[in-house]
Amino acid sequence: MTSLSRKDTLFVGLMLFALFFGAGNLIFPPFLGQEAGGNFWPAILGFIITGVGLPVLTVIAIALAKDGVQTLGNRVHPLFSVIFATAVYLSIGPFMGIPRGANVAFEMGVKPFLSTPDSKMALFIFTVVFFFLVYWLSLNPSKLVDRIGNLLTPVLLIGIALLGAGGLMKFDGNLGKTSAKYAESPVFSGVMEGYLTMDTIAALAFGIVVVTSIQAKGVTDRKSIVKVTLKAGVIAGIGLAAVYLVVGLLGAKMAGTYENGGQLLTVAAKQVYGQAGLMLLGLIVMLACFTTCVGLVVATSQFFVKLLPKVSYKMFVSMITLVSFLVANLGLNQIISLSVPVLIIIYPITIVLVALSFCHQAFQGSRLVYAGALLGTGIMSLYDGMKMFGFETDVLTSLFELIPLYTVGLGWVIPAVAGGLIGYTVHFIAKQTVGKTIVH
Repeated sequence: MTSLSRKDTLFVGLMLFALFFGAGNLIFPPFLGQEAGGNFWPAILGFIITGVGLPVLTVIAIALAKDGVQTLGNRVHPLFSVIFATAVYLSIGPFMGIPRGANVAFEMGVKPFLSTPDSKMALFIFTVVFFFLVYWLSLNPSKLVDRIGNLLTPVLLIGIALLGAGGLMKFDGNLGKTSAKYAESPVFSGVMEGYLTMDTIAALAFGIVVVTSIQAKGVTDRKSIVKVTLKAGVIAGIGLAAVYLVVGLLGAKMAGTYENGGQLLTVAAKQVYGQAGLMLLGLIVMLACFTTCVGLVVATSQFFVKLLPKVSYKMFVSMITLVSFLVANLGLNQIISLSVPVLIIIYPITIVLVALSFCHQAFQGSRLVYAGALLGTGIMSLYDGMKMFGFETDVLTSLFELIPLYTVGLGWVIPAVAGGLIGYTVHFIAKQTVGKTIVH
């Protein structure tokens, strides 16, 4: 078999949508809408660039690479490949991504219905059930398309459609006031907000899940796999963009001020559908978080099986699920406080690595180009992350502020381009003098 039917391709796309669509994807757009107000459209455009475009491109890049993120990393150096890939999978897996998903599912799907303010025991009981189901569904990744793409995703989409349509019909006023954050540079602010979805980093993992699912359907030719992945990425991207537009516009039209997107959606759901609305929102969030957590457990387990083949896949699923369960019980605030600085560090490196993979042939795959671009990116992103942890010096901050785009959170762009150009110059000179190309 060299290709998938349209039906199977559709279900792979729906599976990818569900894997991407966690609670953050539901919470951040309406809060963006509230803050952007009259500048909603340029702001949501920026959000879609990093929240849809980059993840889809990353999935395609992984499909093009033989061993996924490890192949991309090897183009820099084998040691970098192991360190970077491990950091990515641990951050989106048991240390941050999975526990955050479980916590958000509890906060929005269960906690509103509790009669007691002490929710620690309730969180413990909830996570026991939640992670047992995640563990069970993760044991057989070949059935993910059938279980998620065919069953859970349609229910998730119907729930989002009901909430979005009802909200837009009820809140049909003008767009709200624009906050200072979105007054000067709404597109760049939207781009930075799109970081928080973690989808570009998650795509490094989900790309392998998609490829494995396609192969399980009998497609083994690399070109056919990439073709199906591209189609599935487009389907998932259209779904994500549509949801972001609907819930973002809902946030822009709602009156009042809210602390976060979760609170905004909770109020909207209750005003539109009453208590049933809260139950509907809870179902949406629970499904969104659950499908994403399953995908992350599967992807992380598959990565570590390749890294440490003597340990079984089932053992890794067990360990990752257990660690995720333990971290989840630390609480949502602690997880978020640690995740943002780490994302600030990893995200730019991921973006540059994926961008270079699409230009690989243009510079003959030179390691020097990869090393130069990623060194420039890494210096900037590492300092930005350290600032979030409280490590900052006035001298370095003043120096970096001279770099274009630094004040809008994209200070790594110019150093990445400069580093890549320097690397290519050295590569070109070496090729002319020695007659060799330094490539992977």
